[in-house]
Amino acid sequence: MVSFVGGLTRSAFPAGDKEKAATDAATQWLALVDSGQYAKSWFQAASVFRNAISKEQRKNALDSTRAPLGKMVSRRLKSATCSTKLPNAPAGEYVVIDYETSFENVPGMIETVTPMLKTSSQWKVSGYYVRRASGWVAEIRTRCSCTVRQAGTFSIRMIGSS
Repeated sequence: MVSFVGGLTRSAFPAGDKEKAATDAATQWLALVDSGQYAKSWFQAASVFRNAISKEQRKNALDSTRAPLGKMVSRRLKSATCSTKLPNAPAGEYVVIDYETSFENVPGMIETVTPMLKTSSQWKVSGYYVRRASGWVAEIRTRCSCTVRQAGTFSIRMIGSS
């Protein structure tokens, strides 16, 4: 799931390489989510993610958010932006990645995956969001594991709160 860029150090990531390494990690992590391996995706996520939501909460949240969307049909990288400060997240190196994703039942979604650099060469997902361009459909992130949101013609009930 997580991309390991063996032997590289933090300084070995020139501009563009961080985004590539983080995007590779996000792609591998999303493959787990796409195949319904929610528990494995939880284990492969960053510790800040795992500390914010239990494995069971994660599974329930993804069951209630991803299942109604149907299978992933297509996913295209929209953007990848480096950041060292994100809301409700510890300081660190992050890449915020947006994908234009179409699902079997709901086309035209945006998935945001946020890997963080855990060691000098290891990126792990610390946040995941799914939304329509017009509003949030679901969010599963580090500090606020779940909320109730309205989006389009349906609402998603998530568990927990911050």
